[in-house]
Amino acid sequence: MKSPARLEAYQAEAAMALAAFRKGEDVEAFRLLERAHILGQPWSGPHSWTHWMMLRVGLRRRDAREIGGQLIRLAAGGALSVFGRLPTGNTGGANVSAEQPMPLPEDLAALCG
Repeated sequence: MKSPARLEAYQAEAAMALAAFRKGEDVEAFRLLERAHILGQPWSGPHSWTHWMMLRVGLRRRDAREIGGQLIRLAAGGALSVFGRLPTGNTGGANVSAEQPMPLPEDLAALCG
């Protein structure tokens, strides 16, 4: 569900993730990016930005699995947003299938429902 409140929540999570990334706090940045991914999936721009940042974390960690997974997601994620083919609650990391629905965190459920 697209809503102004959901987009605002996405922007807050994305800003915190970027701040953590800039401080070199990769674990926290990635955790926040997963939350941003859940919120930003309905919009192709935010969805793609989140995968771009996940790729950057993967590159900094030299994590080949994350790098490969994010390259694939970057190629298709924005288009899938346009067509609404996105699994609810999916955190977007390469550690989960790109098509796997996942439970929503309690604090995000009302925004994503």
